[in-house]
Amino acid sequence: MPSRKIWTGSINFGLVTIPVGLYAATENHTIQFHQFERGTNDRVRYKRVNERTGKELGYDDIVKGREYGGAVVTVEPSELDEIAPGRSRTIDITAFVDLAEIDPVHFQKTYWLAPNSKEQFRPYNLLRAAMRETNQAGIATFVLRGKEYLTAVRADEGVLALNTLFFADEIRDPAEIISDSAEQAAPSDKELQMATTVIDSMSESWEPDKYADTYTAKVEELLAEKAAGHQPETAEAPPSPTDVIDLTEALQRSVDQARGGRSRSGSDGEELTGMNKAELEDRAKKLGIRGRSKMNRAALEKAVAAASHGPRGRSKAS
Repeated sequence: MPSRKIWTGSINFGLVTIPVGLYAATENHTIQFHQFERGTNDRVRYKRVNERTGKELGYDDIVKGREYGGAVVTVEPSELDEIAPGRSRTIDITAFVDLAEIDPVHFQKTYWLAPNSKEQFRPYNLLRAAMRETNQAGIATFVLRGKEYLTAVRADEGVLALNTLFFADEIRDPAEIISDSAEQAAPSDKELQMATTVIDSMSESWEPDKYADTYTAKVEELLAEKAAGHQPETAEAPPSPTDVIDLTEALQRSVDQARGGRSRSGSDGEELTGMNKAELEDRAKKLGIRGRSKMNRAALEKAVAAASHGPRGRSKAS
């Protein structure tokens, strides 16, 4: 189903204006639940009620407002539009910056931008190609649904992307949660070398298609099991945090596991190496491997490889 246009306006840079539409780049697959009174099939619903009179209100009966100077001040949508005419219709690029200079903590949500007509593809593609060539992002502000956003317009594969950004004063200072004792807990050279060995042995190319939302799948399975009158299987508890005393031992075991997982050869070994963790967990479940939820990917691969073969090396799972 084609994505729905959620905003129409234009990108302005220099004296160039490109009419565009804004589209959501992502979609949420989270399972949505209704609310019911416990022990019944009765839906629980929320109403918009005047807290003084108890009267239920429609959307048109409600305006925005807040306390200001000891009084309640309300505003109409038209009044919000009038204080910044045109701001909600244009994405005005005021500067270009190196995309690599933007700290990922500022990125909020991604949208796609597309030209509104075939005639606008030439200036649209020109801006995209120029930003791709220079690795620059256009910094702009615009108003969407009554809120002003700081944005970065950037070149993606075949399309312009718009990322909404958090303003600087919306980023919390990490010093508020990281104490001075963090500097006193510096790792030893040996620990650092072992940790980098683990990272190197687990490094691979970024392939987003290898990862899936396993929790949503488990929620779907839970609903299906309960609908069929079955008692769902309880997952095992996560592993306990590594104690400081055991840190070196845990690192050494991680190095051994990672090296072992990468050193296997043969068709079965290559197949397991190509699996993501969710696929390995599913294979481990079919093989009845206990403690699988506590294993990392390397340990899962090793356990599945060991459990998948009988005395003659014949595969048990398919």
